[in-house]
Amino acid sequence: MPRIARGCADFALRAVLGLASALAVATIALAATPLAATPEALADAMSGHRLVVLGEVHDNGAQHALRLKALKALVARGARPALAFEQFDRERQADIDRAWRERPLDAAYLIAQAKGSPNWNWDFYRPFVELALEFDLPIVAANLSRADAMRIAVAGKPDAGPAPDAAFMRAHERAIAKGHCDLLPASALPGMVQAQIARDRALAEAIRTYAARGVVLLTGNGHARIDIGVPHWFTADERAASISIGFLERGKEPSARESPAEFDAYVVTDEASRADPCDELRARFKPHSTQ
Repeated sequence: MPRIARGCADFALRAVLGLASALAVATIALAATPLAATPEALADAMSGHRLVVLGEVHDNGAQHALRLKALKALVARGARPALAFEQFDRERQADIDRAWRERPLDAAYLIAQAKGSPNWNWDFYRPFVELALEFDLPIVAANLSRADAMRIAVAGKPDAGPAPDAAFMRAHERAIAKGHCDLLPASALPGMVQAQIARDRALAEAIRTYAARGVVLLTGNGHARIDIGVPHWFTADERAASISIGFLERGKEPSARESPAEFDAYVVTDEASRADPCDELRARFKPHSTQ
């Protein structure tokens, strides 16, 4: 992979944890079900589904607070789902289990032992860990590590599994290009798509183990997409027992002009205050333009 493409791929994998995630507010069509932005409505939507995928805009605190209240409402009704985190790499599961045994109610200690990346705002995610510890809900380290994702991106091909069809790959490429303000060179996209697919498959594999008791995956909207994200990799039975809920920001509501549904249901919240992500991306990519 050329140096500019490798640099773009590496940056993109980091950007998904931060500023570029602000652009990953997926558009959905009217086939998706709009939900009231209340804990009760969300708890109702999650009830009865063994696999729940909760999307997010990573830096939107209002969305995190709403999801947390909804999960607390669900637990108050007697549900005891596992909580799976995009924020924890799957290689850290043993560290999480050990930290739980050593300090059963210390969420900060568990995050530290799991080597939680500083790229995540743990003020947003720590309350979910605390909820799991309080009610003895399994904490699932679900994500592919950045090192593994980078290896796949550089290789430009998956480790295993059938090759997705061309239309599926094009949809991924469009999503990644749009999520990076169309600033990426075309040569960077195939490897980044392979890394994204590998992450989706890893997330799906991590949560299916807990389907019998019920599991909620906390992840970004891109991974929550039913057309190309985690739910795409469910079996038919798993898909029938699942729901994927996207969390959009006001002004990003669906319209009749938009593409087929990308979630089963969606919630709209206020937009988080942030600098223009495209400006920051341009600044990050500027050094590559001289190479």
